[in-house]
Amino acid sequence: MPAPAQRGPVRLASPHTEIWLWWMGAAGSSLQGVTVQVLSTVPVMFSYWAKPQDTLDLAQILNNDLAATVKKYPKRFIGLGTLPLQAPDLAVKEMHRCVKELGFPGVQIGSHVNEWDLNAPELYDIYAAAEKLNCCLFVHPWDMQIDGRMSKYWFPWLIGMPTETTMAICSMIMGGIFEKFPRLKVCFAHGGGAFPYTVGRISHGFNVRPDLCAMDNKVDPRKYLGSFYTDSLVHDRGALRLLTNVVGEDKVILGTDYPFPLGELEPGKLIDSMDDFDHKLKDKLKAGNALEFLGLSRKQFE
Repeated sequence: MPAPAQRGPVRLASPHTEIWLWWMGAAGSSLQGVTVQVLSTVPVMFSYWAKPQDTLDLAQILNNDLAATVKKYPKRFIGLGTLPLQAPDLAVKEMHRCVKELGFPGVQIGSHVNEWDLNAPELYDIYAAAEKLNCCLFVHPWDMQIDGRMSKYWFPWLIGMPTETTMAICSMIMGGIFEKFPRLKVCFAHGGGAFPYTVGRISHGFNVRPDLCAMDNKVDPRKYLGSFYTDSLVHDRGALRLLTNVVGEDKVILGTDYPFPLGELEPGKLIDSMDDFDHKLKDKLKAGNALEFLGLSRKQFE
C-alpha cells in the first residue's frame, strides 16, 4: 500500500469502506479529499449462518488483518470489527478483544442475525457489553430477499437494503433497546433506509394501533429522533436536507459505501453541494459527527 497523500483538513469517510479494498494493493487506495477512512468488512462475510466457532475464526482473521492495517497507518485508518453474533457469548468476548486489544472504537453488525431482529433478547448481552466498553455499533443491511418479486431490477439492493435498515431501526425502537441501553451508540447505514422519510407514518401507526406496535415499548418512535446516527449516503440533495432535519444535524455522518456502485465515488460531494448548509454544518457532517460517534479526537489525525 502506498503511503498516504499530503494531509489537509480532516475529512472522515465513515463506513461502509470495505476492508478487502486494502488487500487489492495500490488500486483505489486513496479517496479524493478524504484524510481518514473507517474500514469495515464486507457484510457478506458476517457469516452468521455458519457454525459459531467457524465464524469466530473468520472474524478474528478479518479483525487481526484490519488491526494490522490501522497500526501501519494510524492517522489514515480506523477499524470497525466484526463479531459472531449468532453466538452472543463468543461475540462479547471478541468485542472485548476488538476494543481492548486491537484498539477499535466499534464494530459493524448486520441488520438481523438469522431469525433474530435486533430487538432479540439473545442480543442483550452484546448491547450491555457495548455500553460498558463504549463500543459503537454500525448497522449495515444484509441478507436481503433475492428471489420471487425481488429477483429483477436490482431490487434487493435498491429496495431490500433500505427495507432491512428500516426494520433494524424499528426493531430497536419498538423492542425497547434504546430504553434498556440508553448509552448505546448506534449508526445505521444508507441514511437510515426509509425510516427518516416514513417516521410520520410509523409514529401515527404506533399511536392508533398500540395493541400491535407498543407491545414492548410504550414510547412514541418519533421521540427517539436524535438518539441514533445515520450516514449521509442518500444521493439526493432533498433527501439529505430532510435527513438532517429529521435525524438531527449532529447525527449524520459522511458515508461512502466505497468501492461499490451504490457508493459516493467522490466522498462529500453531495454535502459540499448543499448551498444552504453553512461551513459549520458541513464540517459536522464530514468529520465532527463521526468523531463524536467513534469517541475520537480530531487531534489524533492532524
